[in-house]
Amino acid sequence: FAVKSEGEYEDDSLGSTEFWGMYSRNVAPFWDFQAGLRHDTQPTSTTYAVLGFEGLAPQFFETEAHLFLSDDGDVTARIRQENDFLITQRLILQPYAELNLSAQDVEDQEIGAGFVDGEIGLQTRYEVTRKFAPYVDVRYERKFGETSSIAKSNGEGNDNFVASAGLRLMF
Repeated sequence: FAVKSEGEYEDDSLGSTEFWGMYSRNVAPFWDFQAGLRHDTQPTSTTYAVLGFEGLAPQFFETEAHLFLSDDGDVTARIRQENDFLITQRLILQPYAELNLSAQDVEDQEIGAGFVDGEIGLQTRYEVTRKFAPYVDVRYERKFGETSSIAKSNGEGNDNFVASAGLRLMF
C-alpha cells in the first residue's frame, strides 16, 4: 500500500492539497503497477480513481505515470521524472520535471484540454536518516495551451517561480 500527500501553504492559507492511497504491486524488475484513489481538497474538493506505474527507468530516472478519472468523469494524466545526485551520503540534489495533461476542459478547475501545465525544479535535501529529510525546493511552473489562455483571461500569469521548504518523511 502506498500513501502520498502533498500540499502548499500560500498567502496565510492552505493552497492546493493532494492525498493519495494506492495498492502497489511489482510487475517487472524495478516497476510497480498502482491503483487507488486520490483526493484533492483545493481548489475544489475532487476525488479521482488512479491507475499508473512507478519505477526506475534507464539512467536511474525515477518515473511516475498516472491516469486519473474524477468523480465528475474528467480524465487527466500526470508524468513525472526525477533523478538523485549524491553530493555526500546525506546531501542530495534532485532535479525533476512534471507534466499534467487533460482529455477535456474542466471549467470548475480552470483547466483546458491538452497540455495543462508543467514544472521543472531542483530539490536539495539533507537526509538526517533515510526516513527523515528536510529539503529546499526551487521550481519554475508554466501553464500551456487553453489553460494558459484561461489564466490570462482571469488576470493571472501563466508562469511562476516558486521556492519552498519542507520535510520528507517515510514510514
